[in-house]
Amino acid sequence: MAKSNSFDISTGIDLQEVDNAVNQATKEVQQRYDFKGTDCALDFDREAGVVKLDADDDHRLKALYEVLVSKLAKRGVPLKNLDAGTVDHGTMGRARQIVTLKQQIPQDTAKEIAKRIKALKLKKVQVQIQGDELRVSSPDRDSLQEVIAFLKGQDFGVQLQFGNYR
Repeated sequence: MAKSNSFDISTGIDLQEVDNAVNQATKEVQQRYDFKGTDCALDFDREAGVVKLDADDDHRLKALYEVLVSKLAKRGVPLKNLDAGTVDHGTMGRARQIVTLKQQIPQDTAKEIAKRIKALKLKKVQVQIQGDELRVSSPDRDSLQEVIAFLKGQDFGVQLQFGNYR
């Protein structure tokens, strides 16, 4: 029986890096001239995996979001895994937005990834969806390398991570 090689496809965000980026963004907002005298805030909820933005108006909310994204990018957080929700307008022109952090591959995206891998028609390559990640296995390591190269060239709306290569 031939030995089977495999690797896992997953996604995720380092929540400590997000926390550090939110703290840096908060400090920058406190120091920036265009935010002086305003009531703008960032709040990171680690358990829920969301960042809540609260600003005086739409313009400041967009600026607050740009500050957050720039700090996340500098800390190496994959921006594809951010899902900016709709802007909610409150009383007196206030604007709020919730940015959700994608910590796992959604089920429909996992099915799409499996479908595209099977469409490659590589010999003896098998894909299994295991909860929030996928396992790709094959007796041939070259086939697995082809799958990785193919997936790196595709856009599924999340940052794919390849690990547990055996």
